[in-house]
Formats: sequence, structure tokens, C-alpha cells
Amino acid sequence: MEADFWHARWQNNEIGFNQSKINPYLQPFWPQLNAPHDKAVFVPLCGKSIDMVWLRTQGYSVLGVEISPIAVSDFFKEQDIIPNVTPQGVFERWEAEGIAILVGDFFALSAQDLAACGSVYDRASLVALPPAMREHYAQHVKRITPPDCSTLLITFEYDQTERPGPPFAVLESEVRALYQNDFQVDLWLDVDILPQSPGFKNAGITYLHEKVYCLGPKAL
Repeated sequence: MEADFWHARWQNNEIGFNQSKINPYLQPFWPQLNAPHDKAVFVPLCGKSIDMVWLRTQGYSVLGVEISPIAVSDFFKEQDIIPNVTPQGVFERWEAEGIAILVGDFFALSAQDLAACGSVYDRASLVALPPAMREHYAQHVKRITPPDCSTLLITFEYDQTERPGPPFAVLESEVRALYQNDFQVDLWLDVDILPQSPGFKNAGITYLHEKVYCLGPKAL
């Protein structure tokens, strides 16, 4: 799961993880997060997700981070907008019409890069990482996001022995172990999606649930 893995996936157009439609849980659950409109939504490992466009239509500015310049270039081309490209530390910042994407390594982000963010949307980040990287990822998220940020987190649960990732299975017990010391972890949805997932069924998966969580500030 090094950078070369993701560069190769985008170069070879092996991007089955990219959704052509807005995530079905984003629209009903995002309003419940009560994310502040005067602050940006952070979208880690954003790829070319059109979820960023939906968030922008709701009045939010969006800040993504993505290691593949191909993904970022494709995003702006497909939205038919011309970005302004400028340096930002070790990143290239591509920005237009309220959406900015930092091209570079997520783990190179600092708290200063995310100082203007008020919420996080994680549909494809935690599940994109193998177990050995998820603790490092979660700790880094906690270090760089403002303390009052809330996160909408979407995960998959299935038998990892039946199929290699990504996307990887992330059990609820792991979500709580990663985040509950610092956040209020609330499970908002647990749904069986195997009947609507022929790719997983054809791969031999016998159990597939998708879960939606809110990671919110802990009550004082």
C-alpha cells in the first residue's frame, strides 16, 4: 500500500473504488453531522470523488488531499472547471470554485494545512488502508484536525479471509479502538449490502455490511 500502488492503480485505470454517483449515505446523514458552513470539509484520499461536488452544492468549501495527480486532473476535467495551481509547502494546491485539492502524501499534512476545516468526510480513506497503516492514519487525523471537528465515517465489514482488500474490512471493534479515546463514536447505520454488490458476491464474499458512524467531540 505504498504510494506506487495507488499511482499504478490510477495510471492503469484500475479504479473500481471510484463511485460514479454520489454516495447514498452522504445525502441523508451529512445534515445530521451539523458541520459548520463557515468552515471547510476535509476529504482525505479524495481521488476524483463527486461527493466533493455535492458537498460544495450544500454551501461548504471543500479541501481534499490525493496522492495521484492523475486523479486530481481528471476531477477538474470531468467537472469542466480550470483550477488554479499553486505551491503549498510540499503540496501542489489545485483550486477552483470552492474546491481545493492538495496533491501529495496525506501523512505530510500538518495542522496548519487543515486549520480552516470544521468537519471530515471519510468514505474511502480508512477502508483503503491495510491494518498495519490504520493506527498511524487515525493518529495522524487526530493530530492535524481541529479539536471540534466531527467526522462522517463509512466502512465495510466482511470476512477478510474471503477477499483481499482494498477496500478492506474494518470492524466496529476496530473503529472504536481507533477513535473512542478521543471522540464520541456513534453508529448511525448498519446495513446488509451484499444483495446489491455483485462484484463482492462474485468474489466469494458471503457477508457484507456497510456502516455509517459519526465521530464527534466528546462531551465535557
